[in-house]
Amino acid sequence: MRAITYTEYGPPDVLQVTEEAKPTPKDDEVLIRIRAASVNALDWRLMRGGPYIVRILFGLRKPKIARPGRPGRDVAGQIEAVGRNVTQLKPGDEVFGVCLGAFAEYACAIEDKLALKPANISFEDAAAVPVAAISALQGLRDKGRIQRGHKVLVDGASGGVGTFAVQIAKSFGAEVTAVCSTRNVDRARSIGADHVIDYTREDFTKSGQRYDLILAANAFHSIFAYRRALSQDGTYVMAGGGWAQILQAFLLGPLLSLIGTKKMCNFMAKINQKDLVLLKELLEAGRIVPVIDRRYPLSEVAEAIGYLEEGHARGKVVITMEHFGET
Repeated sequence: MRAITYTEYGPPDVLQVTEEAKPTPKDDEVLIRIRAASVNALDWRLMRGGPYIVRILFGLRKPKIARPGRPGRDVAGQIEAVGRNVTQLKPGDEVFGVCLGAFAEYACAIEDKLALKPANISFEDAAAVPVAAISALQGLRDKGRIQRGHKVLVDGASGGVGTFAVQIAKSFGAEVTAVCSTRNVDRARSIGADHVIDYTREDFTKSGQRYDLILAANAFHSIFAYRRALSQDGTYVMAGGGWAQILQAFLLGPLLSLIGTKKMCNFMAKINQKDLVLLKELLEAGRIVPVIDRRYPLSEVAEAIGYLEEGHARGKVVITMEHFGET
């Protein structure tokens, strides 16, 4: 089978298309014939090997072969074989979820990190969902404790996490303000935002408006600016952003949460079948719709990751399996 691999850290040109043996599922895994995958920020950060904590976890001088040398997490496809302990899925099932090494023609995934694909959407749409939508869901529901009627602001509303966060917040009955650039204003309105702020014209942290919940899908401001824009009992959740913002959230967030009643949170999404099933229901009901910016064939994963790394993707970047069906 064809797979995307890399044996050294660096820019997208370290990625290469290689011929690999088709994997065999372990007892709690299934083998998926991949129909589509999608790119996440984690893919290019692991590829770059920065910051250095990445290298401590995945190899100091070069990546360990299994992880992260096989990039790609989001996956959608059809099950070809199952391990002996798999009870909920069977060969032929169409599924979506998360695995290691999704940028390949085949990959193995743990049963608990998959769910049946919604029948009303394509494999490409399904592949756009898992990491981004679960990040938005858990950030809003679990960390943000979103409630009906809350004033919710989504900063970075045009990216993968942001486009899902706007829609999921609306499904909870919140009043949603989306923050994005000029070219994305109409898109934000089209996916349900009640208010849209063009950050090139207005700084919401200085407007005087206060929000019950701020989800920073792509944090740009300092943690102190976000705190200023919160209501008295508001919550700030950082789901993504630059390294400066990530460090602030991890180091200062817990301390600032001890002062007053405003909460400053950071988190990493935990992929699980229960939340995938919830997203499946929202997708089938049309309450959330994946927003896809660009599609690239498997042979152009390097270009896809490079495009996402530039930081201007409008929704998700999807990888398709060209010549699917060949052996």
